[in-house]
Amino acid sequence: MKLDILAIGAHPDDVELSCAGTIAKEISKGKKVGILDLTRGELGTRGTPQIREEEASAAAKILGVAIRENLGFRDGFFVDDETHQLEIIKIIRKYRPEVILCNAIEDRHIDHGRASSLVSNACFLSGLRKIDTTYENTAQDPWRPRLVYHYIQWKNLQPDFVVDISGFMDKKIESVAAYKSQFYDEKNNEPETPISSKNFMDSIKYRAADLGRLIGTPYAEGFTVERCIAVDSIFDLI
Repeated sequence: MKLDILAIGAHPDDVELSCAGTIAKEISKGKKVGILDLTRGELGTRGTPQIREEEASAAAKILGVAIRENLGFRDGFFVDDETHQLEIIKIIRKYRPEVILCNAIEDRHIDHGRASSLVSNACFLSGLRKIDTTYENTAQDPWRPRLVYHYIQWKNLQPDFVVDISGFMDKKIESVAAYKSQFYDEKNNEPETPISSKNFMDSIKYRAADLGRLIGTPYAEGFTVERCIAVDSIFDLI
């Protein structure tokens, strides 16, 4: 299966929190989108890896993505090295996405910036013919995504561009809410975390509203880029 977009997150829920509106919008236009989680989020204070897996599956169904896979890297301890790069390269060559969406270049959680670098490097290396990989005992052809974009997470980084997600905000919130063990629930007696408060849940909407304000739309999601943004016409800008 060939994907148009592969959204990659260090942890299950990274993608939903950061770019679910963009994903839902592109799927509505007929694009094939997949999600790749690098870890199982096993160091998360609340819930368990098994619960997180069930929640990730539910979120994937809400968004309507074509595939969702998990590489099972060690939460908190994976590194940007050859072993981890090769595992991501195999996935990139398997699905041959045109666009990669991945973690913020810097953020509060140490895994986010590290995943950003890891995925970016894997995208480049995936296009090199002399790096051999196999999938299900079949040699893979090289493939390099055309575009790599980094979504914005905890920190309010200055976006290089924003995507109007008006009309898809409810779908984004629904996909985030699938992670019941992680986010605000007054009946949950597990320890509080920075993302379990009602304020954090509310922030998903008001941060999107603030980005939308910048372009005159109700809601938007922000991204940073690795190279100059190109448009065919100045009228492509809204």
